[in-house]
Amino acid sequence: MMDFVLEAWVSANIERAKARWMLGGNKPWQPGEKLKLLFAGYNGTRNTGSDVRVEEMLRQIRHILGADHVEFSVMSQNFDRSKGYFDGTRQVHLPDIFPPFLSDEVPRHHGVVACEGSMFKSKFANALTTMMIGSLGIAAVENKLSVGYGAEAGHMDPLVAKMCARYCKNSLVITRNEESRGILSELGVPTQLGTDTAWTFQPKPPEYGQSVLRQVGWDGKTPVLVVCPINPFEWPVKASVAKYALRSLTGAYKDSHYRTVYFHNSGPAADRAYQHYLTSIANAVEAFRKQRNVFVILVATERLDARPANKISEKLGGVPVLTSDHYNMYELVSILCSCHMMASSRYHGIVTSMPSLVPSAGITMDERIRNLMRERGQRRAYLGRHRSHRREESESHGADGRFLRRGSAATLPRIPDTHRRVELGGLPAAYERVATAVGISL
Repeated sequence: MMDFVLEAWVSANIERAKARWMLGGNKPWQPGEKLKLLFAGYNGTRNTGSDVRVEEMLRQIRHILGADHVEFSVMSQNFDRSKGYFDGTRQVHLPDIFPPFLSDEVPRHHGVVACEGSMFKSKFANALTTMMIGSLGIAAVENKLSVGYGAEAGHMDPLVAKMCARYCKNSLVITRNEESRGILSELGVPTQLGTDTAWTFQPKPPEYGQSVLRQVGWDGKTPVLVVCPINPFEWPVKASVAKYALRSLTGAYKDSHYRTVYFHNSGPAADRAYQHYLTSIANAVEAFRKQRNVFVILVATERLDARPANKISEKLGGVPVLTSDHYNMYELVSILCSCHMMASSRYHGIVTSMPSLVPSAGITMDERIRNLMRERGQRRAYLGRHRSHRREESESHGADGRFLRRGSAATLPRIPDTHRRVELGGLPAAYERVATAVGISL
């Protein structure tokens, strides 16, 4: 019910913004002004992928338009957790109840860049997708730049899909794969094919990651297997005033409480599936290290992932756990790139390590890792809800990493061309005119 309230609230705010613009109530961008852009994302949560993605977007757009010609703002849910990130960029607080914030903040800018990877999906939270649609929609009805960059689209609940079709039809969404482009095109949303900006992120040098591995017990020689787990069954997060009231009054729903009015999916079925997931990963890692000499670490690339990482560590006798709460994005990606093989349920764990040719396989709950493995030409390199491997097939792929490494190596040469198409040749004429007006020739 509360998700419906947020969706209706945001839709009404977009309609009001449209009426205000039609009555001349908003000042448009003028040639010679600095271009003020608002980056709408899932930042301030210590989600490494979200932070890396936005950091790269800021760098790329500054590089194209020139730092003297732009003024950027980034949404953050917690300033303490985004402290030290996004240099030269104003951070603005995104409240949990966000519709009034969007109505106030978006009109202060000349455009919006939506930058969350899971931009158009109901798998994680309708509230997040509603926030993305609201940010793009308000900018679009005010005839401003309205761009989604590096987007993934998947299943959306009917009302959210209708909002996307209605309010993003005048936006441009640069998707990171063909599958997402197809879903959005069916809704009438303009798209272009691009990629995830995390590909070009520059972490700390390898020496840093190697030094951290040594600090937690690595001998400098044994191959390092890194596992990046999640809790796939605590999603989606939904807003619930009733649960919030009971939580405040009686302490109920303590274990599933995310924050304020938001609660994770929970219940006996979710608990059983989660325990099966943890035990299966632990058993697989234990079997693998009995056959091969590896040093195992677990990495929580999102602060929420520390819980499953610690539980798996306990099952494996206390292997090291490294979390995004203790290492910033530059440090954590360096650690990932210093490993020798990876099994990950986090999309960005795989993406950020691929430039270093770390062999990786996915344990996936949705289409993101599946789409990536298709692009790598390795449809067999993931385990998912609707896919299982024969044991001998998995072992043959992971034995020395050559099969998985080849996929990374084959994918990487396409990335610079894709970025060039997005950054230069792929910009619509309207955006080229903006760049020309501020003195940049594309």
